[in-house]
Amino acid sequence: MSSITAEDTGRFVTIHEDGKPLQIHYNDCGHGKETVVMLHGSGPGATGWANFHRNIESFVDAGYRVLLIDFPGWGDSDPIINSEARSFLNARVVKGVIDLLGVSKIHLVGNSMGGHSASAFTLEFPNHVGKLVLMGGGTGGISLFTPMPTEGMKQVINLYRYPTLENLKKFNDIFVYDSSSLTEDLLQLRLRNMLSREDHLKNFLKSSALNAVQYPDVTPRLPEIQVPTLIIWGRQDRVMPVDGAFRLGAGIPNSEVHLFNKCGHWAQWEHADRFNSIVIDFLKA
Repeated sequence: MSSITAEDTGRFVTIHEDGKPLQIHYNDCGHGKETVVMLHGSGPGATGWANFHRNIESFVDAGYRVLLIDFPGWGDSDPIINSEARSFLNARVVKGVIDLLGVSKIHLVGNSMGGHSASAFTLEFPNHVGKLVLMGGGTGGISLFTPMPTEGMKQVINLYRYPTLENLKKFNDIFVYDSSSLTEDLLQLRLRNMLSREDHLKNFLKSSALNAVQYPDVTPRLPEIQVPTLIIWGRQDRVMPVDGAFRLGAGIPNSEVHLFNKCGHWAQWEHADRFNSIVIDFLKA
């Protein structure tokens, strides 16, 4: 991406969580009247920029301001040890950031943990959401068809425990449908992100030990989500099984489901151009 860079758009704000200051890193791209907030997943080395840099320019060109928020415990945001529902913690972080930026209403695009967090935000702060896009996440719970934890989640935990290039490649082989689509530059970016923040890795494991259910099942509350919702999933997702998309579609009244075939857990990367087109059309409808 030539015109928009992570360095030029990187910003920090300090919010307060449980009465304590928490510095949050975010990228601020574009100047549209409507704001799209993109929320990343929980993989080691994940950041808003790493997760969504194939999507930002299309959304900016479509007239949106795009915010990429690094959750506490990821990227350049402050470390944290969390013993509660992380999805609801993340929701409060998003609210704190947009309040400081003076943004009253947002469209949310969340992948995996970001999807859980986007659902939590919509449940807690419904008046601040325009439209909602969930990919590979949005509610917890047990799959009806896939043994839990999934092979993808097992690899996530293994990578947190042993953050090596070999284990990153093993995870990538499960993470996406065709791992050859992940460039060497992206691989090295994720590896650098992991190894540069050992505190994030250790704190994730400590948090999981304190509370194994960091992303609780909100299926019973899904009918409370009244905003227009687009659910996108990879048919071959081996991290979050595809029946999660149907549970979300059944629970959220004003929702539609789009499945990508030959797609794993990272639809916005694996099918970037089509993803951008579908989501932008949905937001503008």
